[in-house]
Amino acid sequence: MGVEVDNKEPAVELTEAETELYDRQIRLWGLESQKRLRTAKILISGLNGLGAEVTKNIILSGVNSVTLHDIQVVTEEDFCSQFLAARESLGKNRAKASLERARALNPMVDISADTQPLEEKAAEFFGTFDVVLIIGQSNNELLRIDAICQELGVKFFAGDVWGMFGFYFASLQRHSYVEDVVKFKEVEAKPNQKAKFEKYAVPVQREVNYPAYSAWIDFDANAAGYQRQLKKDGPGVILLGVLQKFRTVHKRDPSYKSREADIGLLKAIRDELAPKSALSDNSLEVLFSQISPAVAVVGGVVAQEIIKVVTRMEAPHRNLFIFDPDTCAGYVQVIGG
Repeated sequence: MGVEVDNKEPAVELTEAETELYDRQIRLWGLESQKRLRTAKILISGLNGLGAEVTKNIILSGVNSVTLHDIQVVTEEDFCSQFLAARESLGKNRAKASLERARALNPMVDISADTQPLEEKAAEFFGTFDVVLIIGQSNNELLRIDAICQELGVKFFAGDVWGMFGFYFASLQRHSYVEDVVKFKEVEAKPNQKAKFEKYAVPVQREVNYPAYSAWIDFDANAAGYQRQLKKDGPGVILLGVLQKFRTVHKRDPSYKSREADIGLLKAIRDELAPKSALSDNSLEVLFSQISPAVAVVGGVVAQEIIKVVTRMEAPHRNLFIFDPDTCAGYVQVIGG
């Protein structure tokens, strides 16, 4: 539903250096949007390849601050896609190892590292951010953090990449944004000529309710309605459920070190959750490590959506994004009311 546009600008002014640095972005999405970015505080938890890709894009956009959170150390597997951690950082904490290159991307953004486990974080910690992105966590932990963000009015994203498969879920509560509605008006034409029309855009403020992260967990992928959609988009939601259950049960992700055994475990979970699904054996064989092309696509989309949320320009995707390894294409699945 369209309502009157709120034209109140953020109470912040860009410096001359910031205006020069972000000139191209200001031309793209406007000064007001850039000011909103300038005040935004972002938490990115999970500095694997996906976390590094989102971090890069968010820092370059010109936010106020980015907190990089991780308790894991850099491994050889990270070098498949994690470009912020240098080779000599092997064995060091991933968040700390990513600081130097992250800060070099944009000295005007305040960037810090946090290594305390998420489960030890109180609600007040998450309340200091405008947007929280959590990568690499179990459903139970994602549900806990989303519930905190719901209570505090903080925008929440969950995302991950396994091999060539990736996803993100947006839990934005009641989100308002401005959308340009295209209209046409008649312009004066010369005598005996057909009427002419020119196109113009009218900014309209809209509001949309986004369901909580629990909505996709409660989603019945075997229901008839989804089965019809499945024929069009593929069994991405089922694959996500399989991978999250693997993580919950085995306290880890599928690994190359135990590839054949893990494929067998994945098949068993698939057959338990959705025995009649179209999820093929081949789809379960490309879920190891994080492959750079998939990370680039999913990370680019996640960063784009975070920027949309902060600037309140255009409608963020609603609400589950899937990157399908079989088609190498992404699509959006609407989950919940």
